Amino acid sequence: MAKALENSEIRYRRLFESAQDGIFILNTATGRINEVNPSLLDILGYSREELVEKKLGEVDAFEDFEARRESFPDLEKKAFVHYKNLKLKTKSGRPIQVDFVCNAYQISDEKILQCNVRDIRDRKAKESALLARENARLSMMENQETHGLLIEKLPVGIIVHAADTRIVSCNPEASQLLGIPADQVLGKMADDPDWNFVREDGTPMPVGEYPCNRVAATGQVLKNFIMGIGSGKGCKCLLVNAYPEFDNSGSLRQIVVMLTDIGDIKGAEEKIRLHVEHLTALVEIDRAINFSFDLNLSLTTLLTHVLVQLGVDAADVLLFNPQSRTLDFVAGRGFHTKTIEQARQPLGEGYAGRAAQDRSVVHIPDLAKEHDKFLRKGFLAAENFVSYHGVPLIAKGKVLGVLEIFDRSRLVRDDEWLYFLKAMAAQAAIAIDNVTLFDNLQRSNTELFNAYDATIEGWSRALELRDNETEGHSQRVALLTVRMARLFGLNDAELVQVRWGALLHDIGKMGVPDKILQKKESLTEAEWAVMKQHTVFAYKMLSPIRYLRAALDIPYAHHEKWDGSGYPLGLKGEQIPLLARIFSVVDVWDALRSDRRYRSSWSVEKVRRHLLSLAGTHFDPHVVKVGLDSDLFVD
Repeated sequence: MAKALENSEIRYRRLFESAQDGIFILNTATGRINEVNPSLLDILGYSREELVEKKLGEVDAFEDFEARRESFPDLEKKAFVHYKNLKLKTKSGRPIQVDFVCNAYQISDEKILQCNVRDIRDRKAKESALLARENARLSMMENQETHGLLIEKLPVGIIVHAADTRIVSCNPEASQLLGIPADQVLGKMADDPDWNFVREDGTPMPVGEYPCNRVAATGQVLKNFIMGIGSGKGCKCLLVNAYPEFDNSGSLRQIVVMLTDIGDIKGAEEKIRLHVEHLTALVEIDRAINFSFDLNLSLTTLLTHVLVQLGVDAADVLLFNPQSRTLDFVAGRGFHTKTIEQARQPLGEGYAGRAAQDRSVVHIPDLAKEHDKFLRKGFLAAENFVSYHGVPLIAKGKVLGVLEIFDRSRLVRDDEWLYFLKAMAAQAAIAIDNVTLFDNLQRSNTELFNAYDATIEGWSRALELRDNETEGHSQRVALLTVRMARLFGLNDAELVQVRWGALLHDIGKMGVPDKILQKKESLTEAEWAVMKQHTVFAYKMLSPIRYLRAALDIPYAHHEKWDGSGYPLGLKGEQIPLLARIFSVVDVWDALRSDRRYRSSWSVEKVRRHLLSLAGTHFDPHVVKVGLDSDLFVD
């Protein structure tokens, strides 16, 4: 409540400060001015300090107003007094003509008088000029015999009210707009209950807001006032301009009201509004299509807009299946039952099949008179559909499906509606085509990835065939290396390269002669030199293959040692790639845990102690610790 009061005070202060009328607040008990706004200071030429806390009698500007204070008791009854054509003086002594509106109200124990001061010099000058011109015009027209004929032929309605608002003249156009014969219009008063005036929004218009009554009350011209007459579809939208005419003594003589039918203009505005809504809907649908490859989401968004923008009761999309050559239900909105979800129509049969095969819109205005076995009577009875539209979904010259529209009442659809329906169908076709392309691309990428993976596994198996003792070694170390690399925060895409590098860690041995690779005796120094070249062979074999470059660290550097004594480059410490450091530990683990022709496999504890003993010389100590602390190096 306090917040609302505070907001109300802020709004009042802003209105007070920004009002074009001059305003001063008077304490009626003390006769002193409590507050003034900037507009009053501009009108009178005083500063705020020269007015606030002054009595009216102490300010020369208010001498004439002070003399009229005998009417203040009226405020006790009305709480409102309007002074017209009051004389004030500016600080410089220049007289000005103003209107005063005084409102009395109570705040706590203090009675307050708020006075609004409106400078009417410009208005009076304009009114005088307007009156002079109008009198001259009337004088001229009264001397012309064609005056009456001109009014009769005008394409706008003209109604002339006497000073008491009684209608004294009405041309045929006005009679037609009012829907009342001219002889029945004459003599009616502006507040006659027969008038069926409504506001622009269609709500009933109070008598006080009638154009003639407003002009009579204010004495001011009414410009470009929009209202309606009638109700429902028969309501006419009118643009009203009205002005008062005064005699030489300043008394109201008559009020002229001009009525213009702007129904066509409002209709055009409505069409523009609908067109903008349609464009906005198409933009939203386009955004949904472009930012999502979820066909169901894209089509659900589209069908929602179809129901709202086209004003239909239900809609669905049937997708064309090239293999079965049928149209199958994929998405729908607005249906009471789920029967439509079983829709499966052969191409060329039924409404949808015909729309797809002929590539044209199928419109059935009365489903009760048509026969389509795919829209069974049971389905129609449950849904109460009476009309149907089927629009083919075509993208890049191919029929992708059909957009179906159902109505439960008979409505007349214009060309604009049909054009927008086709635009919606085009958007649906784009959505389906985009998702199809994306799915095909994903499928191709998956197939290509699987081919790469199968090729790499084939290479690793081919290498193992040269040495039966290492059978399964590549698969085991690949799996364990991936698990260990995950502990170091590598993502899925990086882990793919880790697996490939582990599978191909000994691919370079393809370049080592069999007599060395399969030799049972110890290798000579020269033979060891050749054997050590297998890491270089691996680099030369894999580096030209672009998609395997990220997997090179393991085949090329897994024989480097932490203390720099390894090969082929003699890298030391963290100069060795992390993946090579991880793999070297895993490789030794699997080798020692496997049987060889020259030794049996080691126990888990013995291998763990061995790895720990080589931490800091052969292996990265941190990698060894992570491996031993995890559950990887156990049975």
